[in-house]
Amino acid sequence: MQPPSVPAAPAWVSPPGPVPAPVTSPGAGVPPAPPAGPPLGYGAAPTPAPGGSNRSGAPKQKGGAIKAALVGGLVGAIVAGGLTTAALWNQGSGETVATSVNAPSRPSNTVGGQSLDIRTLLDKVGPSVVSIHTGTSQGEAAGSGVVISADGVVLTNAHVIEDADTIEVDFSDGRTGEARLLGKVVDNDVAVIKVEGLTAPVTPAELGASADLQVGDTVVAIGNALNLGDEPSVTTGIVSATGRTIQAPSGASLDDLIQTDAAINPGNSGGPLVNSQGQVVGINTAILSDAQNIGFALSIDSIRGLVDDLQSGRPATNAKPLLGVESVDVSAISPELANRYGITATAGAFVQKVSSGSGAESAGVEVGDVIVAVDGKRIRSAADVGQVVRSKQPGDQLELTWERQGQEQSGTATLGSR
Repeated sequence: MQPPSVPAAPAWVSPPGPVPAPVTSPGAGVPPAPPAGPPLGYGAAPTPAPGGSNRSGAPKQKGGAIKAALVGGLVGAIVAGGLTTAALWNQGSGETVATSVNAPSRPSNTVGGQSLDIRTLLDKVGPSVVSIHTGTSQGEAAGSGVVISADGVVLTNAHVIEDADTIEVDFSDGRTGEARLLGKVVDNDVAVIKVEGLTAPVTPAELGASADLQVGDTVVAIGNALNLGDEPSVTTGIVSATGRTIQAPSGASLDDLIQTDAAINPGNSGGPLVNSQGQVVGINTAILSDAQNIGFALSIDSIRGLVDDLQSGRPATNAKPLLGVESVDVSAISPELANRYGITATAGAFVQKVSSGSGAESAGVEVGDVIVAVDGKRIRSAADVGQVVRSKQPGDQLELTWERQGQEQSGTATLGSR
């Protein structure tokens, strides 16, 4: 039997029965349960009530007997079409958004230092992982988060707290507290909340460097998967790819994502993806329907500036760097096109379009050129160009090298913003 093909366009997958309005960002959060009725075969579901420090007023129970009822209104995550192609076009930006990267080699499969076994890793990270329950007009919803400061500041996804009237956070030590929103950036699916009234500090997670990840590195996803119980769910896997881009239902693109085969389920949204040293390198945010072992996490490097702004109460700067080219892998173009532009390069990014007034145009790049190096590093694909651009900030300069009619040229491009 052939596996199901990836649909050509993003779509939401809805369960049978009444379904609350979907979140506006992709992800694996647990949306509110329907007002009544059996939840996907888990038995009769109590009608959830928004808010409250203990939600149902009864003692918390281990396992899924009560909390599994919240799974009744599951909404599937985004389906990103075209992930098997060389690149995804970010419509309206004038920029090629790459979906794969060629990572540099290094001798070890750990990110520096000594890797931890899973049990030791959980001892380190577990105290920083929280469950988040929100009260909405349609009931309760659930997701995950990670503590980033000892005074109770928690990082999560924007879609986890979407439309929340109340936000309640459960810590690993049994404490529960009401939280307020410090700020969010919906287009990046990032939110920062702060738990009020803590009488003792909580344990912040150690943030790592997602730029150090390579395909094949071991990662662990931790979070409130399916809202099954007080103990978080733990899944392991590897980094399947870096630099991925998918499109949210709102039309915004989520860039520089970590793809992993560590199982990510509804409720994991906002929880950490950690490396073999127990450092947070990503925030679990999206899954693909009709796919197996494909999940995505926001890379911690790409959102660190936003998180700092939100935590400090500053306006979050959401500008993304723009080079101003659309390109495809030169290996994918036809022989006729290669002959027309006199292309001899066998690797690089073939330029299909140059945006007027962009940094690429000012540097001298033209349609038909093949970008073969950026800042002195060889470029093998359009994906490599996108990866470099996303690692920079608007206003940064890039030294570009390109081939034109078989001859190499170079120039300096100043990145714009979008």
